[in-house]
Amino acid sequence: MVHRIAAGRGIHGGGAGVKTNLLFFTRGKATERIWYYDLSERKVGKKNPLTVEDFTEFFELLPKRTDSEKSWTVDFTARRRQAAADAKPFRQTEGEKKARADEAKARLSTLKAARPKVPDAIAAAEATVTTLLREARDAANKAQAIEDAVYDLKAINPNKKANVDTRTPAELMELIELKGREVAEAVAALRAMN
Repeated sequence: MVHRIAAGRGIHGGGAGVKTNLLFFTRGKATERIWYYDLSERKVGKKNPLTVEDFTEFFELLPKRTDSEKSWTVDFTARRRQAAADAKPFRQTEGEKKARADEAKARLSTLKAARPKVPDAIAAAEATVTTLLREARDAANKAQAIEDAVYDLKAINPNKKANVDTRTPAELMELIELKGREVAEAVAALRAMN
């Protein structure tokens, strides 16, 4: 199996690092699954560079592309299937609105060909056509956005444990009061120095 490796690294003003990614491609095969490994919690700088130890778990998981708290897999086949299901109602609405717009266009043509012309009826039919075509376009845009999101490759770790603040409002109020007293004492001590 031949792999190509692509790496990207960027630096922007003030020495702040931008995410670095390693991409492994298998020659001759379409990419159907992407495996991510997240080191974003690791703060890297000139005095704190990445070391081999930072990659210990990565090298253990890499051969089988195993999911963990720091790694996950994106399956494009499953994502496309889900997107198609989610977009289906919008695609149906698009088709229905276009069909109704075609019927309204036919009525509009009949009204325009009729003698005597009825301007109010023509204007109403034109407004109906415009509305239906706009609604069809809006439905198509929503469906397209859902389908395009399949290829959004943002590295958002679904396995990461969220840090949840479990303190009650009463505990938070007590903490605020405590910190307020500490600040007041510090201000009083500074005033006493003058």
